Amino acid sequence: MEPIAHIRTPYAEKFGIPRQSNLAPHAVGEIVFTPPYSSADFVRGLEAFSHLWLIWQFHLNGESMRPTVRPPRLGGNTRLGVFATRSPFRPNGLGLSAVRLLEVLPGPVLRVSGADLADGTPIFDIKPYLPYADCLTDATEGFAAPPGERLEVESDVPLPGDEAWQAALRETLAQDPRPAYQDDPDRCYHLILKPYEIDFRVQNRTARILSIRPYHD
Repeated sequence: MEPIAHIRTPYAEKFGIPRQSNLAPHAVGEIVFTPPYSSADFVRGLEAFSHLWLIWQFHLNGESMRPTVRPPRLGGNTRLGVFATRSPFRPNGLGLSAVRLLEVLPGPVLRVSGADLADGTPIFDIKPYLPYADCLTDATEGFAAPPGERLEVESDVPLPGDEAWQAALRETLAQDPRPAYQDDPDRCYHLILKPYEIDFRVQNRTARILSIRPYHD
């Protein structure tokens, strides 16, 4: 199986990537197709759909499959079978995300928002999202209840970038990228949201931005 495309996103590393798609809707990515799939014929008619399913690879893991994992939602203290979770450490390392399609550009390139993928992630397939079939209103969520109250976000420094990048930063920090078992108010965390690097702390349910500087690959 070979990738049909790769995605460009502002998330240069695993830390900080939203744990599910659409938690940071202002985080915009671009899906760039690779030959022989870089033909407009492959996406003809796609612009009629508002959302897409992406099937992709957890390419930054560097670790083998685990039969049981410790879900962050449970504080990292309880082991569950990998198939009962959305852990990235899976037998075939495949991920599934629903994203909003913003625009189909020449290339072709797909501009999407709300992606929970790292920059450079290989994509194996793209399918239209169908609300009548894919939105199951009677589904149960098991232990993965919706996230609780989001963090407040404050900054000790002026925020650079345009309004969309600033909104993406606030959304990324608000969903608390820290591991669930870490709650040290004095610990400084480092986040890359291209084109900047951010240092921040979390105290009293507030993510406080300490510094922002340009990111260099």
